Amino acid sequence: MAFLPGGTGWYRKTFKVPVDYRNKKVFIHFDGVYHQSDVYVNGKHLGFHPYGYTGFEYDMTQFLNYGVENKLEVKVDHGNSPSSRWYSGSGIYRHVWLIVTDPIHVASWGTYITTPKVSDELAEVKIETVIENNSHKNENILIQNRIVDFNDREVASSKISIFIEKEKSGKIDQLISLQKPVLWSVENPYLYKMETTVKVNGKVVDNYKTPFGIRYFKFDPDKGFFLNGENIKLKGLNLHQDAGSLGTAVPDRSYLRRLMILKEYGCNAIRCSHNPPSPEFLDMCDRLGFVVIDEIFDKWKTEGAFYGYYTRYFDEWWKKDIDAMLDSDRNHPSIIIWSLGNETSEQNDMTGAGAARAKMLQDYVHEAEPTRPVTVVIAPADIKRRPYNENGFNEILDIVGYNYQEPWLEDDKKRFPDRIMYIAEAFPYYTGRRNSIRDYNPINPWYVVKNNDFIFGQFVWAGVDYLGESSGWPSKGWPTCLFDVCMFEKPRAAFHRAVWNKAPMVRIAVADQSLDIDPGKDHWSWPHLAEHWNFPQYKGHIIEVHTITNCDIVELRVNNTTMGDRRTSDYTNNTIVWHVPYRDGKIEAIGYNNGKEAARFELRTSGKPAHIDLLADRKIISADGQDLSHITIQITDDKGVIVPDADQLITVEITGAGKLKGLDNGDLRRAGSFSGNRVRTYFGKALATIQSTRSQGDIVVRVKAGDLPGSTVTITCSNK
Repeated sequence: MAFLPGGTGWYRKTFKVPVDYRNKKVFIHFDGVYHQSDVYVNGKHLGFHPYGYTGFEYDMTQFLNYGVENKLEVKVDHGNSPSSRWYSGSGIYRHVWLIVTDPIHVASWGTYITTPKVSDELAEVKIETVIENNSHKNENILIQNRIVDFNDREVASSKISIFIEKEKSGKIDQLISLQKPVLWSVENPYLYKMETTVKVNGKVVDNYKTPFGIRYFKFDPDKGFFLNGENIKLKGLNLHQDAGSLGTAVPDRSYLRRLMILKEYGCNAIRCSHNPPSPEFLDMCDRLGFVVIDEIFDKWKTEGAFYGYYTRYFDEWWKKDIDAMLDSDRNHPSIIIWSLGNETSEQNDMTGAGAARAKMLQDYVHEAEPTRPVTVVIAPADIKRRPYNENGFNEILDIVGYNYQEPWLEDDKKRFPDRIMYIAEAFPYYTGRRNSIRDYNPINPWYVVKNNDFIFGQFVWAGVDYLGESSGWPSKGWPTCLFDVCMFEKPRAAFHRAVWNKAPMVRIAVADQSLDIDPGKDHWSWPHLAEHWNFPQYKGHIIEVHTITNCDIVELRVNNTTMGDRRTSDYTNNTIVWHVPYRDGKIEAIGYNNGKEAARFELRTSGKPAHIDLLADRKIISADGQDLSHITIQITDDKGVIVPDADQLITVEITGAGKLKGLDNGDLRRAGSFSGNRVRTYFGKALATIQSTRSQGDIVVRVKAGDLPGSTVTITCSNK
């Protein structure tokens, strides 16, 4: 199941606090600790935080010693591992921040920006600011809020004064009009910044910056989702937070690479399954133009393996954890829905208690953050076992998310015409049938979404392979996603690339049931497809070739001999199926629109392994001890064609100003340690993740594989 042993761990760090901080406030902020953490400073207990996916902070001021060493200790109790169905990791896995302020300052997460009125001509921007006066004096405090654009030019501002008594806080509201706003959208994710300046007696005591976007949206039960008045379908993916060999303590650059690849792929929406993501992840979604479903919990009070640990904390902590998510995430324009849970057992309760709990949670979110609707995601069940349509559970929700239930949405639309619906989890290939959700109807679920305006979107399960929920040893994770853990696009991913993009494309994949892949769980699987042209065992035989495309017509050629052309609309799943004789050489697909060539793709038969190609996504990285370069390692023949059956044991050596952060090949059945420097290539490829140190200079990466000539690539580590 891809879990490691749990237990209790301690982190200890000593640090000096300058003497001139004696009149400051000093906080320690954790973006995420998994889980059941206790924090101490100089032996004083600051607090306990059980949930592993929400941020928290403590005021350390009164316990610090100035000008000398202080000791910070964090105890993490993960003795109940596994405690999630997916790989959660253990310990401090997100950023930790030391925050120093004046006694009078903007509270943590103390700005809340909304846009009650938005048009192309004018936006009304409302900002709610919470100011803490931790001084020993009552004070008149001046707050100036400036809106600056992408180029740091002020475009609007407002000033206001507030009187706050000592050791108290105050909240103020300001409404700022902005002429001709640039609206945030998935195509143009334009961000403004609110700069909040706090002055006391003419002196600036705090400057707090909040990025935000201006947009408006709505959900219509008949027409779906509208962003800035434009009706769009959500082309979404579910994502867990691990990154293969990097585990869950994922450097920011790895997430940025992942999201940039998914954006280019055609994805415009992310469901954060099944927990709030890191603040940096949401910042990236804001900048890149994804819409996001931010999900606070998997289960609520469910007992059982893998997800029962929160049961004992639910009653005491659910409000605190929801507050933590809402307060930290509410200013992100990418977030359009708050999700309260996934496949909770309460959906099946016939006493009314389950619906009452859902209403309690939703009412709380409505009160705290009313600008976005709330959803809960419903587990699949056969048609006779769907109590959530009879017990009032779904009726109280703003939006109902269905998992794998496409055949029944048209029925529910007739019964509940005002219900807003979407597919929160979709099989990547097969669709169920009305009498059995887990059937193998080979019509992709996307077409149910595409052909029904009232279904506003789909989130495929899942976008990227992840650790945990394996189907059995030696697999260590879920292998049936569109991308592997290296972010290498699988042949099966061509379908969603075709239907989610306007740009013409065509891909070739060969049906090969003998393919050596991790099968995963059958309902989430796909016909075995290979994206290469190396089939000596089928020489002289007829083989099945798929061309996946969004072009009108595709012509197929084998060694420059045409196999004819075919119309895409005559086939299902945007996939033309051909049967052609296999011959070594080249197979080529040409896509046509309106009689003109629009796209072209080819596969070539490779020779024997001859070279190790190293492709670095970034040749210059920052010397901050965090930045990454991802190096794709390919075994190629003497003509540069990847050798798909090259099962080469590679060794990666690093010298200079960096280190090997992770080495992976995309096969969740791989043997060996994720932290080692050796791995076998899989379909001729592997990925080395290189991390900078805090030293400037070159990082020299050398890769060896058997008798092949070694290869070297140099990465520059710089502060510039």
